[in-house]
Amino acid sequence: MSRPAHLTRLAARDDDPFDGAGGDRYFNRELSWLAFNRRVLEEACNTAHPLLERLRFLSISGSNLDEFFMVRVAGLKGQQKQDVDQRSADGLTTTQQLAAITAEADRLMDSQQAVWGDLRVALDEASLFVLRRDAIDDETSKWLETHFLEQIFPTLTPQALDPAHPFPFIPNRGLSVIFDLVRRSDDEPIRELVMLPASTPRFVRLPGEVARYVAVETILKRFAPLLFPGYDVGGAASFRVLRDSDIEIEEEAEDLVRYFANAIKRRRRGRVIRLELETGISDALAAVLKEELGGADAIITESGNLLGIADLSMLVDEGRPDLKFPPFTPRFPERIREFGGDCFAAIKSKDLVVQHPYETFEVVLAFLKQAANDPDVVAIKQTLYRAGKQPAVINALIAAAEAGKSVTAVVELKARFDEEQNLAWASALERAGVQVIYGFIDWKTHAKVAMVVRREGQGYRTYCHFGTGNYHPVTARIYTDLSFFTADPKIGSDAAQMFNYITGYVEPSSMARVSLSPRDLRDRLVDLIDTEIATAKGGGPGAIWAKMNSLVDPAIIEKLYEASAAGVKVELIIRGICCLRPGVENMSENIRVRSIVGRFLEHSRIWAFGNGAALPNDGAAVFISSADWMPRNFDRRVEYMLPLLNPTVHDQVLDQVMVANLIDTEQSWALNPDGSYTRLSPGERPFNLHRYFMTNPSLSGRGAALDSPAQVPTLTIGSA
Repeated sequence: MSRPAHLTRLAARDDDPFDGAGGDRYFNRELSWLAFNRRVLEEACNTAHPLLERLRFLSISGSNLDEFFMVRVAGLKGQQKQDVDQRSADGLTTTQQLAAITAEADRLMDSQQAVWGDLRVALDEASLFVLRRDAIDDETSKWLETHFLEQIFPTLTPQALDPAHPFPFIPNRGLSVIFDLVRRSDDEPIRELVMLPASTPRFVRLPGEVARYVAVETILKRFAPLLFPGYDVGGAASFRVLRDSDIEIEEEAEDLVRYFANAIKRRRRGRVIRLELETGISDALAAVLKEELGGADAIITESGNLLGIADLSMLVDEGRPDLKFPPFTPRFPERIREFGGDCFAAIKSKDLVVQHPYETFEVVLAFLKQAANDPDVVAIKQTLYRAGKQPAVINALIAAAEAGKSVTAVVELKARFDEEQNLAWASALERAGVQVIYGFIDWKTHAKVAMVVRREGQGYRTYCHFGTGNYHPVTARIYTDLSFFTADPKIGSDAAQMFNYITGYVEPSSMARVSLSPRDLRDRLVDLIDTEIATAKGGGPGAIWAKMNSLVDPAIIEKLYEASAAGVKVELIIRGICCLRPGVENMSENIRVRSIVGRFLEHSRIWAFGNGAALPNDGAAVFISSADWMPRNFDRRVEYMLPLLNPTVHDQVLDQVMVANLIDTEQSWALNPDGSYTRLSPGERPFNLHRYFMTNPSLSGRGAALDSPAQVPTLTIGSA
């Protein structure tokens, strides 16, 4: 579906007024993201973390960097190829950005290799070995030879590289080994290429209690004579490619499902964006790969002795609890237990908020399952952006449809890298009788909302769930997000209008509580900031606290600069990209920015405005949202912003969640005016946000437990 014609004008707001405004006011978006990924990598060096958790952070930094090249760098390369003359908000041309990105990414990859070297030594000391080729003894070699012949050899397809055999297609993120061989019978040289199948495990675990692994490319090189009998190996090197993996939407697409099915296939053959070569590769082999895979678009680099750092995640699964974080079991909300597990009764009595992963995502599944099984429920509507591969949410919706209820699922096909899974879920839902809607062609439906309509007495009551994160049972165990449940009729009416907007282009006439993008979310934010500016100019304590993943939107950044100049105190918790430059005299001296990187991935979006008093206060305007402050969230996505009006929920989110984020000292980084980040010192009274919520019951869903206030620690700014 294309967007309604009367809203086309909104797209023109995206960045245009600020194109090329200059680096004095903004940090570059891409370089800011690389700085975030460096903070992730720094956690791999944090000796406060168990060893395998440090390895996990290293693998995450590798996976992040892969996706960055496949999407962000690919997009810039596309602009460069099409001669798009558009500067970034900080004033850089596409070519300048690519040069800066390449240099910083190379430094980051060098750091990844150095960290891997240090961790490998530490793993050896902990009796978890990744064997180098020269460390494989005869007994181990015999076992590996058998394994190679039985498990690996049958999956390999060597391909000669000569005029009769053109260079093969190398899949995205594919790891391959190229060989220079010499035939013993006549000294005839030949070059061969072997692609390692994606289904082949990157590391092979040797038998025995002691964990010993060997990289599959090490095995392939060692037993190359078995693959190439009659040849001597003159040289061998691993290489890897990253391809353009973005999907561009054509507005004239007639069938969105068919379009995405074909686009996913095209993505697998996208142009090469980065060619990674094993350090020490011979000039001759490097020349072949550069000629065949380099092209004009590819960024070519020698990337160390272990390509594909992300694959180290396999080692983290080793059964060594002594090298991992202590296990954590999320709590189930006491409030719902007090009502005998009846979600509707608990929500009807009072609004409820839970914080994942400290409170289990099972409560969301329980809400949906109860809706599916309750004979009084007549309709369910839900957005699905990323639902993951586990079918719990999908099964609940299918069960509801099979029980004769009216079920509508808004499935977002444009959720990057989840398109294929979402197509599969959509097909399963449709087969069960669910009405599946795909939303707009050029907007993503990013709002996380579910509504349940239930027959009660002589009428109907609507129960709603609003989440800051996805309906994804796996990520809900590692992402910090809020789930808000309510039976407020005004919010229910707003949710119904939102769904009608997505499914039928019926523009909301009057939203009582909820703000939506691209309809009015940015304008509502500007109004809230303007209120704080007016308070400060009148001599009052203007105050803004905001937590999100990314801050990029120039219009909002400029408004925050205006607020700072007026004396508004602005505290920002931005985990990832931040293009705002804090702490600059006469521009942003009243703005402080922090980033939190730790055991859990901070994902919730929470915004608070003093509303005439210093924060925190009982009268503050507090909101949760699905949106970051980025142009795409305001102009090209359907997002929500919801005020928290229930006093208990308001205080839990403001006085507990937000204050805990602001006083964290063990996982926080401060953004400096020059764009660098400084890790905070724990000081005399260290405070760890994640440990606090793991070990202290928060207010979320505690029900009657709140009758004992001593059980709920009070957090205050400065208490750390």
